[in-house]
Amino acid sequence: MNLIIRLLVTAIVAYLLTKILPGVHFEGFSGAIIFAIVLGILNLILKPILSILGLPLTIITLGLFALVINAVIILIADYFIDSMKVDGFWWALIFSVLLSIITSLANSMFSDGD
Repeated sequence: MNLIIRLLVTAIVAYLLTKILPGVHFEGFSGAIIFAIVLGILNLILKPILSILGLPLTIITLGLFALVINAVIILIADYFIDSMKVDGFWWALIFSVLLSIITSLANSMFSDGD
């Protein structure tokens, strides 16, 4: 049940962010749900690989390269989802930072205190 709540929170936040960020677009809320599912899969499979490969750059940049990895994950999700469009790397970076911050806050509000 916790996974479904997290996916819904991510989808809602992503959909609302597209309303205020002109560089990221969804065709509808169903596109945001698909995005949340694809993002979860990419974070599970691809993000650890990219994090290990980018570890030297992450250390050199004091962790800022992790933001680039998050933006690349967003761009890869955009490639796989037809109902989503990101206008460029910088929009993906802004979107990923805001999505991370807001979903973390929202998930902490909905957590059951385990």
